[in-house]
Amino acid sequence: MIELIEEKSQICGFNLLDIYSVRILSLLDAYGCKYPFVRFYRQTDESENITAIISYLDYDATVSFSDKANKNEITEFLSVIGFSSVLCDEKLIVSDDYESGMVMKSNKSIELSMPYIKIDDYPPLFDLYNFIDYGESNFEAWYVDINHRIRHNAAKAVTLNINDEIISSAIFSSIYKNYAILTGVQTKPEFRKMGYGSALVSAMCCDFGGNVYLMRENERNEGFYKKLGFENTGKWRIYK
Repeated sequence: MIELIEEKSQICGFNLLDIYSVRILSLLDAYGCKYPFVRFYRQTDESENITAIISYLDYDATVSFSDKANKNEITEFLSVIGFSSVLCDEKLIVSDDYESGMVMKSNKSIELSMPYIKIDDYPPLFDLYNFIDYGESNFEAWYVDINHRIRHNAAKAVTLNINDEIISSAIFSSIYKNYAILTGVQTKPEFRKMGYGSALVSAMCCDFGGNVYLMRENERNEGFYKKLGFENTGKWRIYK
């Protein structure tokens, strides 16, 4: 059975901490169950054990499920409520239209240092938005969301600067307990392959001191992240 969650305690029995549940639980910590634009669901079996959890932010869903989950029920549920996208493990088949890539994870602290750089733990978000270049996405919506998450300790944005200019950026877009999800890793083209991105990711992981997940595209950046202690742990899919 899949049911709407009305308070955080209803999800406490779900102990799987993969990249998807970290994303969901971090969102729950940041927003709770009181906002109409974000909803949370759980799936339970006949013994009332939680077998899956789902977040639904606007029309974008994230699904985390255990081996005992009823995947057919999840797929049917998503088709009924509708979605713009579904992020999940490759074992959940939602439709034939999807993008995919690798999930990587690290719990290592590989410290790198570089002279003449400054790491800013509280960069101006407008400058960060322009640096990352989110394309056609709305700045106000992005700012409201990331600022809310940061204020609730559910996210963190960091930049690496030289002479007060952003050279590289990265974001922990989701933080839950000692787990985080790394996104927004970017370095200015003229400063790439000089160690700045590695230094920034290294500093973030060392400072966090926990388990860090990331999603990367197939055939891209594997060597970069492996040098920083990340290993492949599975495959993600985004259905649209």
